[in-house]
Amino acid sequence: MNIDKLHQLYLAYPTISTDTRSIKNNSLFFALRGNNFDANKFANQALEKGAKYAIIDNKKYKLDKRYILVDNTLETLQKLATYHRDYLKIPIISLTGSNGKTTTKELINTVLQKKYTTVATKGNLNNHIGVPSTLLAMNKDTEIGIVEFGANHQNEIAFLSNIAKPNFGLITNFGKAHLEGFGSFEGVIKTKTELYNYLKDTNGTVFVNANDTLQVEKSHNLKRITFGSNKADYIVRLLEANPFVSIAFNDEIITSKMIGAYNYTNIAFAVTIGSYFNVALPGIKHAIANYTPSNNRSQIIEKESNTILLDAYNANPSSMKVALDNFVKLPKKNKIVFLGDMFELGKFAKNEHQNIVDYLETSSINNIFLVGHNFFATNVSSNKIKKYIDLKHLVANQNISEINNATIIIKGSRGMQLERLLDYL
Repeated sequence: MNIDKLHQLYLAYPTISTDTRSIKNNSLFFALRGNNFDANKFANQALEKGAKYAIIDNKKYKLDKRYILVDNTLETLQKLATYHRDYLKIPIISLTGSNGKTTTKELINTVLQKKYTTVATKGNLNNHIGVPSTLLAMNKDTEIGIVEFGANHQNEIAFLSNIAKPNFGLITNFGKAHLEGFGSFEGVIKTKTELYNYLKDTNGTVFVNANDTLQVEKSHNLKRITFGSNKADYIVRLLEANPFVSIAFNDEIITSKMIGAYNYTNIAFAVTIGSYFNVALPGIKHAIANYTPSNNRSQIIEKESNTILLDAYNANPSSMKVALDNFVKLPKKNKIVFLGDMFELGKFAKNEHQNIVDYLETSSINNIFLVGHNFFATNVSSNKIKKYIDLKHLVANQNISEINNATIIIKGSRGMQLERLLDYL
């Protein structure tokens, strides 16, 4: 079956399923393969659970006309998504970056929904399966699509760009994330700017943070819309982050429910894009002011007498450094730090964890707890820093439940699951 005919079938049954545990009635089930699984084996089960058709790439599982045999199910899913994107002919905004992608995506979506019907990437489903799934969640009522691109190796952003074909794009920042896969910080920059390269080749437009000299440099020959504290198309100024971020835009003060000065950029992207797409300022202000972070991302939690800044969804050297910079500047007396290991750093892990320790040793914070094998292997000279190989040992050796009247930051990579500390605080 060619993509045109498959698309006609998709329009009749416009729900995509890839997991037999969550099959929806009258959906199209794509039997994807992975290193450790082959969903072709479960195609019959998907149909029994309510799928209308099963797209497979192993002919031995084709039992009747409900099974559609293709050369490669993943490639077919991706080609169908691109075909559907062309069919819709709507503006697509794509974004990538080392930190803040998902938060920025959610803010942009919240702002644009004040005027448009939008579809955005769910959660962080931003890879070679998540991107086509997002595109195939759009329909004739969708007016703007917002698609997040994630990557941990070079050429992935270029690949995703060719699937989604964005008209607009942005890079939140260049940071030290996934260094193991990218090979170096220069590799990070090269990969993220693959989005810029695509938009240059297709005469697209980029939104650029004029306060970031590296972004300005990398986008100098593109059609671009800028924001910044001054000398930009849209002037967006950071007023304070104590702890919530407030900005000034068009003679209005917008106060968010987000912590950390680093969230200024995420908010400013949303304000700029909303303005560019003619969302009224009161709508922009309302959207930003009422957006509440979730899923362990920049959350502020009041528990007993403590204020907890929970940012335990992910961590890399760049995001951890800016989070700590912001925490140090908070005008609070009793400040406590809980940090977990940063993952996917490869050969850079030892130095990057030591850099964080060296920074903390000279900081004004006097109560610091480090968790994980990488932090445990660092050299510590100050008794204000305590190291534990895992969370179990930390809890066993520290009376965490006795912490009172403190401002606490919790940050680490997702695999560390440091949000579990909330059970003890």
